[in-house]
Amino acid sequence: MEKTNIINIAQDNTSSIYQWTFNLAETLGAHDKTAHILSTTFLIISAFILLTCVDYLLRFFFNSIVSAFIKKSKNNWDNKLLENKVQVHLSRFILVVISQQLLPFIFMGFPSFTAILTKFLGILMIFTVYGILNALLKTSRDILRSSKAFVDKPVDSYLQVLQIFLIFVVGTLIVSVVTGNSPWSFLVSLGAASAILMLVFKDTILGFVASIQVSANDSVRVGDWIEMPKYGVDGDILQINLNNVRIQNWDKTIVTIPTYTLLSDSFKNYRGMQESGGRRIKRSINIKISTIRYLSNEEIQELKKIALLAPYIEKREKEIKEYNTQNKVDPTVLVNGRRMTNIGLFRAYIKAYAVQNPHIHQQLTLLVRQLAPNEHGLPLELYMFTKGTQWSFFEDTMSDIFDHLFAAIKYFDLEIFELPASDDLRIHLNNKAVTSTLAQ
Repeated sequence: MEKTNIINIAQDNTSSIYQWTFNLAETLGAHDKTAHILSTTFLIISAFILLTCVDYLLRFFFNSIVSAFIKKSKNNWDNKLLENKVQVHLSRFILVVISQQLLPFIFMGFPSFTAILTKFLGILMIFTVYGILNALLKTSRDILRSSKAFVDKPVDSYLQVLQIFLIFVVGTLIVSVVTGNSPWSFLVSLGAASAILMLVFKDTILGFVASIQVSANDSVRVGDWIEMPKYGVDGDILQINLNNVRIQNWDKTIVTIPTYTLLSDSFKNYRGMQESGGRRIKRSINIKISTIRYLSNEEIQELKKIALLAPYIEKREKEIKEYNTQNKVDPTVLVNGRRMTNIGLFRAYIKAYAVQNPHIHQQLTLLVRQLAPNEHGLPLELYMFTKGTQWSFFEDTMSDIFDHLFAAIKYFDLEIFELPASDDLRIHLNNKAVTSTLAQ
């Protein structure tokens, strides 16, 4: 570079520091190119020191002063700003702005290099602005999560949609900065590649549509207990985002399924059960049919001693007596008229026991019914709801009820059906052997 060109550059520029260092280098005997390089190097070092000082001051301002002020504040939303490092992205933004302002003064005389750095700083500015917006979106998500109105909504899905949109805008702007063309020309060229984009982002698009429909229909929420045997899902929903749903099973394993499977496949949601305040007991006791019979008056009087059953027996005795008298029933044949059976009184006892049980929900369906008899006897089904939905409470309540009924059934001269065990076969063989011996 000739001396006249370098001097003209220095005179045209407003930087007195460059002019001073250039003249000082010439005074010391440096050539024109050397003086220009020395001046530029001095400016680079000076700018680096300046940016380092500014960075230190910004960090001190945000991390000490602003953070201390926010921590003393009673508001919660400003704490979310710190957690998502909004202040870090703001300090970077300020540094990039200062760098853009200093660039023309530092690399004067190097127009081609200045153009490259200008594009680089432009791209850096785009990333910095994206960082600020992304941090603000995450802050909004955290604030909405703490709100009761959005605690069970798929906020992560909405956030990811906005993040994808921001990434698309960032990519468009970066291509525009690198190529020097308008962003609109890049968007027009994308129209031809829309089919490829649809294929690449198929899962994302399906997940986005599914998230909207799931939220609109209120089919699932964060915290719901769902069951999908096809995917090994049986637990609470931890998170619903754009691409997948995370569920923690009761064995503490984590299952991840695509969001759109909530629309394409069936699942069971236990939210209705949890909101009702009761969890259903639906379990049967198989009664041995050969033990079912009519009861004698002596047996009925003995069963009257059971406090829960006494009012029912007295009422039934009165009804049966009136019916048999009106219809002139012959009492010598038990099958004539109406009589009490041990299975009927046992069924009445179960219902009375459930009605007085403080752990059984009395406002929900409560019944004891007979199912169709089968090869395992006569199923006597208990259909009722516990007054609570917690798993441990439900299991304890149901176990206590059946513990009591298994022990109480003997008072009604009934037997529970069970397949022959080894002891049954052994007793039968022993009895047969004794009979055979006596016969001999």
